[in-house]
Amino acid sequence: MELIVRAVDVGSGNTKFVTGVAGTEIRCASFPSVAYPSSGEATHWPASERRKTVCIPVGPLFYEVGPDVAWAADTFRARQLHDDYTESPEYMALLRGALGLMKVPHIDLLIVGLPVALFSLKKAALEKAMVGSHPVGNGKTVTVAKAMAVAQPQGALVHYAAEHEKMASIGTEQSLVIDPGSRTFDWLISRGMRLVQKQSSSINRGMSDVLRLLATEISKDIGTPYRDYDAIDLALRTGKVPVIFQKPYDLKRHLPLAESVAQQAVSTMRQWIETPESLQNIILVGGGAFLFKKAVKAAFPKHRVYEVKEPMFANVRGFQIAGQNYAASALATSRDRAAGEVA
Repeated sequence: MELIVRAVDVGSGNTKFVTGVAGTEIRCASFPSVAYPSSGEATHWPASERRKTVCIPVGPLFYEVGPDVAWAADTFRARQLHDDYTESPEYMALLRGALGLMKVPHIDLLIVGLPVALFSLKKAALEKAMVGSHPVGNGKTVTVAKAMAVAQPQGALVHYAAEHEKMASIGTEQSLVIDPGSRTFDWLISRGMRLVQKQSSSINRGMSDVLRLLATEISKDIGTPYRDYDAIDLALRTGKVPVIFQKPYDLKRHLPLAESVAQQAVSTMRQWIETPESLQNIILVGGGAFLFKKAVKAAFPKHRVYEVKEPMFANVRGFQIAGQNYAASALATSRDRAAGEVA
């Protein structure tokens, strides 16, 4: 019997998860990492207010999460921007929201991710918290039999190797995976698939820092507080000019400030890497890859920087591949043991 494997990557900006697997195709989805608390489960809204969210019970409260969470009544958008976020009720609500959207009642192996700097500290506790029965709203539950936590960029490395058909050769190569996310800028040095801990880490210098910095500059310019981070993010990603007070606002003059955040993060990372000339793969992934690309290429001018399709989902797709490989190996071992006992 084939084991059910699923992966979730709860980031500070977006929660990414695997919805299904068909052959080599790994289907993914995401929703904003925002959880609105309430004292009761409001599962039914008027037709005019119906949205694609679910209320997840965690402790004494319910948390509304999902793709349409921006339409919730409360306009305060709290983000989990601290090192203990995996132990927060908001994290559990986001995780359970993803489990519910997978539409499977039982998962044999769940793979989840952690920032590199928190990996050794939080791995055991997170795996323990993931196992068991999880209420996912509307009276439904999802049970998880076993969980494994993986350093987030490690998932990207697996995905890159699979996408470029390097699973066989990458085991002898030294790689650098760079993952600029919403809260953290993560990097991982590996020999084969093994993490080199002393050269791998994370710093709190991600896209959220860029958005806050630009919002501050816009506020100074227009003479009133401006906090529409989503509009700034969209403008950076698409070039679509934000509209402020009914007028197009030229964000281009602030781009050097945005790039300075990327440069600071990459410069810090560069100090940790002892032998850059030995790197055979430099892989850039994550939701902030588009903005950090220039700084990464400037830091490694003699290297080719590799990218993957849909970089935001690189980690979670790699989690899924690693989980499937682990499950297949465990199943094969179990069958061999059973065959030996019969013989």
